[in-house]
This record gives sequence, structure tokens and C-alpha cells, in this order.
Amino acid sequence: MTEKKINNQRQATFDGIRQHDANGAERWSARDLAPLLDYPQWRNFVPVLERASQACRQSGESVAYHFADDRKMVDIGSGAQREVDDVRLSRYACYLIVQNGDPAKPVIANGQTYFALQTRRQELADETKFAQLSEDEKRLAIRNELATHNKQLAAAAKNAGVETALDYAVFQDHGYKGLYGGLGAKDIHAHKGLKKSQKILDHMGSTELAANLFRATQTEEKLRRDQVRGKTRANQTHQEVGKKVRQTIKELGGTMPENLPAPDKSIQQLELAKKKLLTKKP
Repeated sequence: MTEKKINNQRQATFDGIRQHDANGAERWSARDLAPLLDYPQWRNFVPVLERASQACRQSGESVAYHFADDRKMVDIGSGAQREVDDVRLSRYACYLIVQNGDPAKPVIANGQTYFALQTRRQELADETKFAQLSEDEKRLAIRNELATHNKQLAAAAKNAGVETALDYAVFQDHGYKGLYGGLGAKDIHAHKGLKKSQKILDHMGSTELAANLFRATQTEEKLRRDQVRGKTRANQTHQEVGKKVRQTIKELGGTMPENLPAPDKSIQQLELAKKKLLTKKP
């Protein structure tokens, strides 16, 4: 059987048990998924579910959303049925289950390949779409993504011991100092000539926003992966990651973030213009 046929067969099997909830979102039943992944006994599949949900929690995602407790009626013979525990899974949950399954099982290995291919295909599609965006559209896209990742970074920092608003401001300042060669938030704010009420992230071009997005995502991952504990260590970690990102920019011959030009319009102005354009459409 060719690789293309194998991939098509795998997708048909996985997508064949896909369901949709009341809101139209795609979901999978853990009871249906288990035998497809060569786990005929539910009790052997439960530890895989637990490892996957733990990975979901560590990634900062909502376990309750991706792994929703449910009940399911199953046949027990002679036309009779009984109700059993089940879990409603998102596609992301299915991915985590496959990643935490037994790699010795051929179907698990195939599943890992399937998700890797699907992820790369989506990445390539996203890269193509992103490349076609204007500078303003890129700024809006990255700024929105950065807002999401900053929430996840805040959660990881809190878990490390960064608890108060002042603690978090100091923590963020360390990240900026690492990325901006010693410049803190106030320094960057002054460097850009911004008013007190204006946020520095809203006055960055797409390249500068991308550098800050990389700083945020890598810091979050390192805090969780290394199980960093204590405000001091968390601050050091953030600054170290910022320095690494800066060093990478330097090695690639890029412009240091503090030397990148500030856009003429803020993110708020771009969003307002976008809303006005949408309201004009019939």
C-alpha cells in the first residue's frame, strides 16, 4: 500500500468517528477512539487520557474544554445497554492522546505521523496566507496572538511565584531588558516617544512584534518545562530568553528591536479603521 493510501485510510478512520456538538464544533468520543488506537480495554486507555490531560494543563489550555466528562450508552449483549463514563475530546485532545500513547503500537506511530503531517500542512497554509497580508494586517494578527500568549505567560509566571501586579511588571521588565539590550519598559516607552497612556506593544511593527511573541512563547515554555520556582528565578529566566532572542537576531544580521522604526498608526487606529470598513460593507 502506498504512503498516500495509508494516509488517506488513517484520516478516514479518524474522521469517520468525528461528531459535532450543539454549537457545530467537532468532537470525538474517547470510547470510540480507544479501540482505533489499539486499546480494546478501557482501563488501559485511562492512563493515556490522564497523561494527555496533564500535558494539556501544562500547556495552559483548558482541560475542561478539550477533555469534557461525558456519559455514553454501550451494548452489553442481548439488546441491552448500560451507561458508562466517557470523555468528549477536541482535535487537540486527540493529538495529545496520540502523542502520549504507546509508540510500540503501529497505529500510535501512524497517528503521530498523521498529526505531524496535518500540523505541517496547516503551518504551510498559514505561512502562505500570512505572507500575502499587508504590514498593517500582519501587525494586527501578531498583536492578537501576542495578547493570547501573554495571558499564558502570565499563568506560567504565576505558577512560578510571580503573584502580584507589581511582581508581574518587574517580571515583564526583565524580559524587555534581555531583548532590548538593557532597556526596560519605561525606557522603550520613552524611546518611542509615547504618551503615558499608550502601550508599547501597540506601537510596534510586525518584525518587532514577532520578536516579542517569540520571547513570550519561549519564556512560557521554559518556565513550565524547567519547573522554575521563585520570583527571582522567573525574572532571570525571562531575561535570559530575551537575551537569546536578541542574540539570534544579531547572528542573522537583523536590526535590533529598539532600532526598528515605529509605525505611523497604533493598533487601536488600525482596529478602528478595520471596523469602519466592515460596517460599510453591505
